[in-house]
Amino acid sequence: MPTDAQEQTQLHGGRHVARRLKAHGVTKLFTLSGGHLFSVYDGCREEGIEIVDVRHEQAAAFAAEGWAKVTRQPGVCALTAGPGVTNGMSAMGSALQNHSPMVVLGGRAPAFRWGQGSLQEIDHVPFVRPLVKYAATPTSTAEIPQLVDQAFAAAMRPHTGPTFVDLPLDHVFMEAPEEDMAADPTAGWGPTGVDAAASPSTGGGFERAAALLRDAERPVIMAGTNLYWGHGEHELRALAETLGIPVFLNGLARGCLPADHELFFARARSTALKGADVALVIGVPMDFRLGFGGAFGDETEIVAIDVAEPERSHPRAVAAECYGDVGSTLSGLREAVGSLDTREWVGTLREVETEKRAAEEELFTDERAPLHPMRLYRELAGVLDRNAIVIGDGGDFVSYAGRVLDTYEPGCWLDPGPFGCLGCGTGYALAAKLAHPDRQVVLLQGDGAFGFSGMEFDTLARHGVDVVAVMGNNGIWGLEKHPMEFLYGYSVAADLRPETRYDQLVEALGGHGSLVRTPAEVRPALERAFSAGVPALVNVLTDPTVAYPRSANLA
Repeated sequence: MPTDAQEQTQLHGGRHVARRLKAHGVTKLFTLSGGHLFSVYDGCREEGIEIVDVRHEQAAAFAAEGWAKVTRQPGVCALTAGPGVTNGMSAMGSALQNHSPMVVLGGRAPAFRWGQGSLQEIDHVPFVRPLVKYAATPTSTAEIPQLVDQAFAAAMRPHTGPTFVDLPLDHVFMEAPEEDMAADPTAGWGPTGVDAAASPSTGGGFERAAALLRDAERPVIMAGTNLYWGHGEHELRALAETLGIPVFLNGLARGCLPADHELFFARARSTALKGADVALVIGVPMDFRLGFGGAFGDETEIVAIDVAEPERSHPRAVAAECYGDVGSTLSGLREAVGSLDTREWVGTLREVETEKRAAEEELFTDERAPLHPMRLYRELAGVLDRNAIVIGDGGDFVSYAGRVLDTYEPGCWLDPGPFGCLGCGTGYALAAKLAHPDRQVVLLQGDGAFGFSGMEFDTLARHGVDVVAVMGNNGIWGLEKHPMEFLYGYSVAADLRPETRYDQLVEALGGHGSLVRTPAEVRPALERAFSAGVPALVNVLTDPTVAYPRSANLA
């Protein structure tokens, strides 16, 4: 007589993986083909999950992070054993510092032959663990679904971030009884990964923050990436508008208040942060981007607000700390304070902002050839839609873009973040266009950054992903060459081949390419690229003598 276990449907481990991915809403798996992963591919095919293959595992992992950045849901990649996993480690490090939720599935040599020297046999978990929030290896096929669920839960728990599940070859090919799929694995979790029942920050820290803000004459908001992950943009806007607080944004928070909002500022940041009596520092660490706290005035009272307690100590004392649901905390402050009169303060900052923007006009209209990056970005701004997704992958070239290109909606500006890993751009762009096929996706890429992932234009062409890339081609590693020459009077390992025809390489890979030498050629080339219907590269020769006026230091 058959038992209940015998009557249950048996599924191989790859199908179990795919079923859990589907239960978590996954529609795309980014990967580079590897034999250790064949059963996962078979499972995804059966479950209707699209397999998007790339040319290097770093691109698969960056695409998973990019998917998270533009959807605020976990991206997923599968990396084959050994070098496949190690090739994806830079993206894991990037996701950890960007708090990007992603699940990395790793192939692994079979457990039954462990230690005998199977192909690509190495224990990934010890060297992956410092880069992820969770790393585990199932000891049986039946354990796979549970570990995949745990990986998703850990990825979405604040601070959000990457997780890793190793899949031994034998366990992922062997069978185990079908899991009960009735339960919703995300039940009880809100859109941010925070428990839906979680309360806003309350208690002494909140009361102190409200008191400081209530008495403020020159308040300022400095918000960053965790505002975005915390879905706090609506509450941020309501707080700023009700109390009249000027807002500055960095990282993924760009666009959480539109760049044309009367309370949004960018160029006046130094004046505002130094002159503020109270600063709400929301979802952003006081790292090198904020001078380790030195960007604020000596007398500025800092209120730290975030989705969870900080991962490292603040580099300077803060007056109050509020950790929990960001949106609820901001709403609570708005209600507790009621109103402020900041008209004089806002007016002062607007004068500074206007003056500094006016000073940029000379570079925006610069007629030099090779081009100044500022002239290029003036032309690009004229063809971008309001909801265009712009991705930065470069050094000085992208620094100029971050300074002058405006962002109007959340999730529309992606850059490497504090880990600063070049080569992320094509993976980000691939994911962004697949997630939002009806929107412009523009990749800003230095000629140096192109070398890390240029072959991924083949990936874009094969999958019909018509991203438009705009290259600043100055023939140098600008972020290194200029500082080294300033320090030593010379530079080494900082020169590339001038005027390389990267546009022709993209054409050879199935895309569209244009070379731009003069300002007059920029706009027509951009228009051709956007209408090409295939991935395109506008290769713009830029002036190698231009050095970005950098204020942040490495440490």
